[in-house]
Amino acid sequence: MPPRPGRVAGSSKRRPRRVVMRVLACDGIHEDGLELFRQAGWTVEVSEPIKDPKALAERLAGFDAVLVRSATQVPAEALARADRLRVIGRAGAGVDTIDVEAATARGIAVMNAPDGNTLAAAEHAISLLFALARHVPRADAGMKAGEWPKNGLTGFELEGKKLGVIGLGRIGATVARKAQGIGMEVAAHDPFLPAAAAGKGSVPLMTLEQLLAWADVVTLHIPRTKETTNLLDEARLRGMKKGAFLINAARGGLVDEGALLRLLDEGHIAGAALDTFATEPLPKDSPLRGHPRLVLTPHLGASTGEAQQAVSTILARQIIDFVATGAVAGCVNLPPLTPETAREVGPWMPLMTALGKLAARLVPAPVKLQVTYSGRTEGLDTRPLTRLLVAALLGPASGRVTPVNALHEAAARGLEVAETLGGDGDGFDRLLRIRVEGGGQSRAIEATLHRGPRVVRLDGVELDFDPLAHILLMRNEDRPGVIGLVGSHLGAAGVNIVNFSLGATGDGGAVAAITVDREVAAPQLASLRGIPGIVSMEQL
Repeated sequence: MPPRPGRVAGSSKRRPRRVVMRVLACDGIHEDGLELFRQAGWTVEVSEPIKDPKALAERLAGFDAVLVRSATQVPAEALARADRLRVIGRAGAGVDTIDVEAATARGIAVMNAPDGNTLAAAEHAISLLFALARHVPRADAGMKAGEWPKNGLTGFELEGKKLGVIGLGRIGATVARKAQGIGMEVAAHDPFLPAAAAGKGSVPLMTLEQLLAWADVVTLHIPRTKETTNLLDEARLRGMKKGAFLINAARGGLVDEGALLRLLDEGHIAGAALDTFATEPLPKDSPLRGHPRLVLTPHLGASTGEAQQAVSTILARQIIDFVATGAVAGCVNLPPLTPETAREVGPWMPLMTALGKLAARLVPAPVKLQVTYSGRTEGLDTRPLTRLLVAALLGPASGRVTPVNALHEAAARGLEVAETLGGDGDGFDRLLRIRVEGGGQSRAIEATLHRGPRVVRLDGVELDFDPLAHILLMRNEDRPGVIGLVGSHLGAAGVNIVNFSLGATGDGGAVAAITVDREVAAPQLASLRGIPGIVSMEQL
């Protein structure tokens, strides 16, 4: 290991004040997930759905996380006062009811639990398929009305029929597998899969137009985005095989509902089953409600006890891990970071934040940041580390910057961020090199985790200090007596020196990182700056 300047034994860690985390649970979140928050020491408040954005904005003040399903929507307006909010959790798959872009701009993570309701959503789509094939809802309604409604309810058998699946993700693939199990021929179109994937796997892929013309039944299993809104417009609905059936148990707004009604009236589409709608709850006077060839359910895709328990516990664990360790799972606006990966990068996270704050003091108006991870870098996911560094670097400037919006804010403020991996670790297992430029100056920091978080060089000068501690950064003339005067002044102020790391600059000057046991008051700092031979004295 390279020789390092001597140090006085001791430690002076800044101990953050413990803050009790608060979570607001809307929309009937399952109790099992809420209990996990309580076990982790969180305060849980339960609320009925909050549909007014202004009311939600007022309610969110003071909360660290909010949990919603489909009833409570989270537009940009609702985030206006959520200065403490760190996470929006969607107990389910779709996040189209959340303004993800606005949340990202405010540094708020948006998480979902897409795996928890996969089976429930797929089975509901299959149940709608059987309901359409055998007219189950109309037969049930007639029987309960005192009729014997056999006439006009002749159905069709599913074995041998062609099922077109739009969206071959978790739910779509499960539907395809179950449909194959009852003897249906299945093909798919997935707008998110590359064309090269066609012909691979047990479900052949087609273009959307080919699939619509081929299928006896079309079922949708894609998210609602700008690109997929009204994906099945009137032209595409007319491209379906005459007499085909349609199922939408995915998201409302994927199908042009007015066009669907017209084609049902014409008989071009024989029937449809809808579990999701462009407007929810579906208005009482909606023409969809009275159409005899429509089967309607009130967004029941994930409404099983097993699914609600699963999504609540999955989401709770994700949020607790995210706040406690930085692990990112199920987050739609951050790169994925599993608990295993978080354990690998976790020790680096406090160091990255401290280095970002240090760099911000050295260069208050940065325009360029170069981060180099050297030494053993295999298996190190640097994305969350660089985001933490950028967030801390920009944080003092203005606004709220977190790892979620760090790169967005960097671009908005004209900060160029570059990241590289590789190079010699200079005797360290892993060495982090940072160069920050701005305001006509360029500053360099090198740090590692050897013996804990350590800065080992500053602007090429070898030092050894913990950036998480209380630090005085001193530049002085390299002549006798200066250090003694500094020690005397600090002693007179009742401030204990824990570590004194000094390095010569080679031009008749020196740099020192002085670790002290407490923050130095402004009058004492001014007194230190007045010592003969002191060029600068900054408290980090």
